[in-house]
Amino acid sequence: MPPAPTPDYRRVLIHTLWAIALGAAAVAICYQWIDRPVAFAVERHGINKIAFFKLLTDPPPLVERFCPLAFALLALRRVRGAWARWQLTLFTACLSLIVADECRESIGDLCGRYWPETWFNNNPSLIGTGAYGFHPFHAGDDVGSFPSGHAARVLGFAAVWWLAAPRSRWICLLVCPPLVLSLVAMNYHFVGDVVGGSLIGAIVAAWGATLAGLRDRE
Repeated sequence: MPPAPTPDYRRVLIHTLWAIALGAAAVAICYQWIDRPVAFAVERHGINKIAFFKLLTDPPPLVERFCPLAFALLALRRVRGAWARWQLTLFTACLSLIVADECRESIGDLCGRYWPETWFNNNPSLIGTGAYGFHPFHAGDDVGSFPSGHAARVLGFAAVWWLAAPRSRWICLLVCPPLVLSLVAMNYHFVGDVVGGSLIGAIVAAWGATLAGLRDRE
């Protein structure tokens, strides 16, 4: 049996740099022309009062909460022998989710963006206090809107399956868009926040799948 080909890390790096450049441009466009109109429209039409959208925001943190259990079960399974492909994919997806969320938190502390709505402790927000923009290098939950942690979790987990198991892509297309759009529908995040979080999740997932050798065995 021939050895598996060496992953082309240079190619992944180039794609990552292109993704960052295009993502930054998309976030800038959203910031200037899309984020405020969409947030005001959500508030004006009461879209954020629809319970179904609130329900769709629950799965990302729920999946993250069960990642340690998945790690423990997979570790016990590994003692018995090599993982099946789906088990390696699950391990990589869970790890990618956690790393993506940590990356999001670090970037959030650097950017310090105000939220669309006021949720706790009278945090400054577009709808609540008229605050809009970034407060760089100001860490804290009151300025943690960008990038979206929920979107980072969703793409961090799902994009690994997208790359490692092409037959599962229809599930990703069915599940991911409603989950990330619900964040905008609830005014939990601006459109640009979701774009940024999704980009982080996708990049972490791409590197995770590559390092795990999952992309090479398609």
